[in-house]
Amino acid sequence: MTQEQQNLNNSFLKPSGRYHGEFTPNNLAFNANLQEFAQQVSYLCNLETNGKIAPEATYRQIKQLYEQLEQSRQEFLENTNFNPDQ
Repeated sequence: MTQEQQNLNNSFLKPSGRYHGEFTPNNLAFNANLQEFAQQVSYLCNLETNGKIAPEATYRQIKQLYEQLEQSRQEFLENTNFNPDQ
């Protein structure tokens, strides 16, 4: 697969929207994590709806993703001393 095909594939499977909020490195990083969370939850819900994974497994995986998102929120939004160069 060529690089161009790979980029097209990634943009189709993992679309991301523009960030329209107040620009700070923290906000932008958290927004990227939030979009990734939403995409993964969507995949899990679709797999569960089609009977590919059990509801309990879906719940556990979404809960784990949410805990990771919560850590990201604490790291990026509550930490006002964030320095991306560190």
